[in-house]
Amino acid sequence: MQNLTPTQPTPADLQAYWMPFTANRQFKANPRLFVSAKGMHYKTADGREVLDGTAGLWCVNAGHGRQEIAKAVQAQILTLDYAPAFQMGHPGVFELANQLTAMLPGDLNHAFFTNSGSEAVESALKIAIAYHRVRGEGTRQRLIGRERGYHGVNFGGISVGGIAANRKFFGSLLTGVDHLPHTHSLEHNAFSRGQPQWGAHLADDLEPLVALHDASNIAAVIVEPVAGSTGVLIPPLGYLERLRAICDRYGILLIFDEVITGFGRLGSSFATEYFGILPDIVTVAKGITNGTVPMGAVFVRQGIYDAFMHGPDNAIELFHGYTYSGHPVACAAALATQEIYQREGLFEHAQALTDYWENAAHSLKGLPHIIDIRNLGLVAGIELESIPGKPGARAFDCFLRCYEQGLLIRQTGDIIALSPPLILQKEHIDQMFETLGSVIRELP
Repeated sequence: MQNLTPTQPTPADLQAYWMPFTANRQFKANPRLFVSAKGMHYKTADGREVLDGTAGLWCVNAGHGRQEIAKAVQAQILTLDYAPAFQMGHPGVFELANQLTAMLPGDLNHAFFTNSGSEAVESALKIAIAYHRVRGEGTRQRLIGRERGYHGVNFGGISVGGIAANRKFFGSLLTGVDHLPHTHSLEHNAFSRGQPQWGAHLADDLEPLVALHDASNIAAVIVEPVAGSTGVLIPPLGYLERLRAICDRYGILLIFDEVITGFGRLGSSFATEYFGILPDIVTVAKGITNGTVPMGAVFVRQGIYDAFMHGPDNAIELFHGYTYSGHPVACAAALATQEIYQREGLFEHAQALTDYWENAAHSLKGLPHIIDIRNLGLVAGIELESIPGKPGARAFDCFLRCYEQGLLIRQTGDIIALSPPLILQKEHIDQMFETLGSVIRELP
């Protein structure tokens, strides 16, 4: 293979790698390659700086190139590169579990570690079903997700998820799964600032599912507090509270998928804190290590953990786990990341910028093609009118043009999502929305 130079490699260099969630042929004909990153910016293979408007992929919350994390990872590899996760432990994983559970409200006191958000969701679903079984309610196996929900790409996650393109190629998926309606309504909520007023009643659609299946057969409901990958869908005022109350009424576990909302995205540690709602299980990933080393986690309430702690002391309580659960290097990265969040007050910094962010996002109202703008915390979704017969084409064109203009955005369907690193300043916000507005004005 030829050596790569500072210029873009030829398409022939790129063929072996099957890229995820990517139009491979289009990309390899005109590749977009990042070669380094620092702070708020990436650098491309041809030497251009690109402002990161998406925190990588919703994950680089503390900004790029953090020396503290790099040094912690290097020291950990030289000290203890790997420790078996089954029947053995290492100090870092217990320290991390203590730190993270202390950040969560209520009695979410126990952490189970995974390697990704997808694995965290899969683990949470299994824990939920197993919890009812160990309590003698083994008929509670049905899972309820939501339309347009994204819960990773493993079979459990796409089964409870509700994005059609992620599901349609993979057969019947898990059985015993239902879906609540999504909460997005252009008719009622277009251009809402923060949580929309309309839609809390959609949580009541859980009641007919309980009537249909009986609560004795339902294990859990899983939702993203703020749906991210489907295009930034903000929960209506009162919706999550109503869902919590219905789950309580019927003994159904409520799972919050906080892979995106965790670690400061809304200006709070977690959405559970932001909304003041205590779920039974929380899944996280992404920002847990600032995107540096793959890691995820599942947090469970005290009663769920205690339900498994019966039988002989030498008996395995949960037959589930991964070779890399609580990997020493991932733990080192996560501990260093949490220290940065705390020392630099990044969650508070994000909270202080939310009004400025909201006003900047909604300043785009009235531009061509924009049919909705929505925001919460430091996340925004700008929905464009689709070109007839070409869904997603307009937003993808916007993505490519923004990249050429030095801005990285996220595109899903005809929705543009922005979720920058939490270290951003007002001048970065100005640049993001000025660039995006300029590009949208020129879209056909």
